[in-house]
Amino acid sequence: MRTSTPRRYLMCPPAYFAVSYSINPWMDPTKPVDPALALFQWEDLRDRYRALGHTVEVLDPVPGLPDMVFAANGATVVDGHVLGARFANPERTGEAPAHLAWFRAHGFAEVREPVHVNEAEGDFAVTTSWILAGQGFRSSLLSHTEAQEFFGRPVIGLELVDPRFYHLDTALSVLDGAADEVMYYPGAFSPGSRAVLARLFPDALLADEEDAAAFGLNAVCDGLHVLLPRAARGLRAPLRERGFDPVPVDMSELHKAGGSVKCCTLEIRPAPGR
Repeated sequence: MRTSTPRRYLMCPPAYFAVSYSINPWMDPTKPVDPALALFQWEDLRDRYRALGHTVEVLDPVPGLPDMVFAANGATVVDGHVLGARFANPERTGEAPAHLAWFRAHGFAEVREPVHVNEAEGDFAVTTSWILAGQGFRSSLLSHTEAQEFFGRPVIGLELVDPRFYHLDTALSVLDGAADEVMYYPGAFSPGSRAVLARLFPDALLADEEDAAAFGLNAVCDGLHVLLPRAARGLRAPLRERGFDPVPVDMSELHKAGGSVKCCTLEIRPAPGR
């Protein structure tokens, strides 16, 4: 039996959402975006989390930072320890101090500004046994060692090779962290990384290219419910067969900037016993 565990999330409303530059293959500044629709979709996701019994904290957006809605890129929190982000692209560097300031203001004592480039939960996926760490397009390989030393958990490096899946959270999703259960798209990874994933997760749910390209792996699971983009229809039946409850969400406007459900959701993992 699958069970839902209450989670605590940090989200940032898309008050200044725009596609005014291009730093990934999904972004096209020549195509218009609808900020009102983006806000509506974001609010729907926030309200769904709260209806499922989760806590949603809100980070105030900053003018001039249109990608700040993708809160998952701002920090990684494990056992109450906060490792900030250091962005690869100058357009996003201003987001990092805003995230660190929020955590310090909310009583987190172990907050570290990183030395090496990492884009937080964009490239760090946390299970009970490991931290899976993507590299190849954004986060530095050196950030993997930095995260391992800070969190005291084994970090498994995975190389991304398809620019459409420039962050790990576009190519892999943790379904049940306690059981080290994931779903991923093999084509996003190098041959060696595919072999590592097959060894670590022999029973993983494998997504096809169509569902991966629909941001189907940019999903959030609370142990039972899997909130994922509505367009990733092919993942629904396999998730149900495994006992999960897929919850389709329309995030189509935010897809224009290269993000979806998980990108908008930073999980605040408390210290044990809290």
